Amino acid sequence: MNRKLRQIIATTDVHSAFDSAARMLTHLHAARPDSLIVDCGDFFEGSGFYRLGKGRIESEVLTTLYDVLAPGNHGWPHYFEPQLRQMTVCANTTDDSGNPLFDRVRIQDIGVRRVAVTAVMGPQAFNAVPANQRAGHRISDPAKALREVMLEHHHRADAWMVLSHSGFEEDLKLAAACPFADVIFAGHCHSDAYGPVHVGDTLVVKGRELGVGYAAAEPVGSGWAARTCAFPDASAVPHNLATLLEEISAVGQQLRSPIGTVDEPRRNAPLDRRRLLEKVADRLHTGLGADAVILNETALRPVRLGTALTLGDLLAIEPFGNQLVHAFLPEHHAQDHAELLAHLTDLVGPLVVAPAPLPPEIRTVLTTDYLADSYLDGRTHQAGIRLGQAVCRVLTAPLPNSAESREGASDDPHRA
Repeated sequence: MNRKLRQIIATTDVHSAFDSAARMLTHLHAARPDSLIVDCGDFFEGSGFYRLGKGRIESEVLTTLYDVLAPGNHGWPHYFEPQLRQMTVCANTTDDSGNPLFDRVRIQDIGVRRVAVTAVMGPQAFNAVPANQRAGHRISDPAKALREVMLEHHHRADAWMVLSHSGFEEDLKLAAACPFADVIFAGHCHSDAYGPVHVGDTLVVKGRELGVGYAAAEPVGSGWAARTCAFPDASAVPHNLATLLEEISAVGQQLRSPIGTVDEPRRNAPLDRRRLLEKVADRLHTGLGADAVILNETALRPVRLGTALTLGDLLAIEPFGNQLVHAFLPEHHAQDHAELLAHLTDLVGPLVVAPAPLPPEIRTVLTTDYLADSYLDGRTHQAGIRLGQAVCRVLTAPLPNSAESREGASDDPHRA
């Protein structure tokens, strides 16, 4: 197809949210002839579609409809798959020898402009990748890396587009540090800030997450204009997307399987994930006899529940398949639990701890495999239960012959 590009369309933080995939896929397909389609990271993980499909659907969507990708902390290993790696750019990630993990820049003609498209990842996002997945990988300062790439390629481009997986507030700082950037497409933050916001001559803009919408930018006069839009209702599904949408529909049918009846106080209301996690932690502390429990609040996602809990609901509440394990506390934090909890909070967000405060004599805690392997001194042994199973037992009484056993048998060791 001979494409004459006039704009850039950017999604971000889709997180495998394919319940209404026809809207997103149909619109991107229709826009593709005159649009450069890009993603700002975290296209993978976050729903039952990923847990059941193992990333197959996401990879097919990206290779079918997208042109350029920024890597995200969720689904990090997928960006090294051959087809996706060819599509991925990043200016500030390297291996231990300093070699770039991905191409650093792409040059595209958009209108009459020669546009450089590059990407950066924020240190917080990079450090959220499980330690075993980023072994041998390094990150550098995003602004410094962008300036280096610009100086190396300034003669090749009239304009600079940055795909950032750092967070909207961080991207406002990035825009101030790199005024040569025309547009920064933001991602990673899940905030209510979407823009576009002007920082000098740079526009910072973010599309709506979870496949709800996108950001777009196009050349106007001597500069650029940016906007955010929701994906419109799909009219007719294009023939070449029919098979992909049928595959998504088949997984969706599995996710609608009921696994229990929701406790009445939690029905027909958004889930308070902190209160739920507190109940889970208390039950794990008393029921499993653990000295203490440490869980990160972002291990769960807020979901609106009905009367029945479905497999899809459960995998949306706990989408990362966290295994519960007993883990050592870091030696340098063993005597100062307040310092340990403050350090973990800085890294992963709010924590739920049982009992609170932690007993001074403890040296091991029950936690997730993600926290144990990434931020504590490693696991001692598995607890024999997944976080999702513990959540399900707090939320419901399972139905006979339900799908809970399928969720419990999942061996997908991902994280929040």
